Amino acid sequence: MWKQRVLVSSGVRLYSRVAPQVVRVTAKNVAKLGSPKEGPKPRQLLSLPPFPGFPLPGKKSLNACHVTAISWVKYYFDEIQDSVIQSHFNKSLVQIECPSSSDSVEMEGLGKPMRKIKPSDVMEVGARIHIPVSVAETAISRRFDTIPSGTLYPNADEIEYLQRLVKYKDSALLVLNKPPKVPVKGNMPIHNSMDALAAAALSYGYDEGPKLVHRLDRESSGLLLMGRTKESIAHLQLLFSYINKAQSKCQAWNDACEATYQRYWALVIGSPKDKEGLISARLSKVLLDDGKTERVVLAQHSSLEPSRDAVTEYRVLGPTINGCSWIELRPLTSRKHQLRVHCAEALGTPIVGDYKYGWFVHRRWKQMPRVDIEPSSGKPYKLRWPEGVDIQKGSVLAKVPLLHLHCRELVLPNIAKFLDVLDGKSENVHPALSTRPDLLRFVASMPSHMKISWNLMSSFLV
Repeated sequence: MWKQRVLVSSGVRLYSRVAPQVVRVTAKNVAKLGSPKEGPKPRQLLSLPPFPGFPLPGKKSLNACHVTAISWVKYYFDEIQDSVIQSHFNKSLVQIECPSSSDSVEMEGLGKPMRKIKPSDVMEVGARIHIPVSVAETAISRRFDTIPSGTLYPNADEIEYLQRLVKYKDSALLVLNKPPKVPVKGNMPIHNSMDALAAAALSYGYDEGPKLVHRLDRESSGLLLMGRTKESIAHLQLLFSYINKAQSKCQAWNDACEATYQRYWALVIGSPKDKEGLISARLSKVLLDDGKTERVVLAQHSSLEPSRDAVTEYRVLGPTINGCSWIELRPLTSRKHQLRVHCAEALGTPIVGDYKYGWFVHRRWKQMPRVDIEPSSGKPYKLRWPEGVDIQKGSVLAKVPLLHLHCRELVLPNIAKFLDVLDGKSENVHPALSTRPDLLRFVASMPSHMKISWNLMSSFLV
């Protein structure tokens, strides 16, 4: 709205601009005159991996030739409610990278043109979707995460708690969402390890409890795989140790083994120079000066210490918030502390809460939030204090944060389908099992301290 001011004496007609005013109607039907409502604030975007272009593991009904954008987002965020994802599409918040065109907007700091995408749009091979990080924001429980007590004979409450951790079970394997601070393999005097507790509480009618197939660090969390029979344990351990030796005469099994992978989410201090890449750095073990403590380090070319290959794919998920970045890690080898050492020494960005390999950064750790710049607008973020900080401890705002490393996604062969073929009991898969998928896929939600740190990133701009 413009207001005109005329100067007649000089014969010159001047105009002065007054801030535009609009009429607002409140909830009580009261009209008020005020400035226009501010537009939506820019949002931090989470980058999904490029669309693979092959049948998606664990989704037999999805055809790679016709996968819609919303189906791909729902597949990646399997732990998120469909209604949350649908609302982001309804609000036109989901974008996709595209070649430069008239209807695309180049995001400053990201350097790639983006355009809005509809839920019904068909995905193309290599297409990459960006969605606000608020899609994965979750409510925080009002209670502390329970840690089983140190006993070989858990009570009824502890057995119920352990069974709630189970995400999947069949005749051959068991998949759990391991909480942090629970050791996987127990040695005296440790009694509350996952293998001991599983043997006591998760047998489900079998003579023996499930056995470990691979391991997670005590401080880390996420998907933990256990075998229920001697045959399945042997095949799965071989698969996770030496993927090339897990081959057989069954081509379907071989293809499923090649498609096996794990994906971790981690919060690291700083940000890698490259947004994605491949780390190939050999690892070796050394003893510290006390002669007892063992450390895993990057192998030196001139060192006489034995070393092993270690390869990790990484990808930055979103922007740097409060001096930290969320990244996705995919180990291609299974080495002790591989991800922690690669992040700390190869990338120079130690994982938050990793005092073993990131002690040099945590000595200067400050839990108070600092101001960061939003990459698309160049403006400072506005912090909204996330819920749950005063309830659950160990987040990025804590004085002593817990380890922020979580095994989020696991894809592996459906061994119950192929077990008879692998053991030589049958040449073909049993007809009753032929309709089952060749691959199983699992996605586990993060523990509470990581949820708070994630909510912090999505709370800067909403």
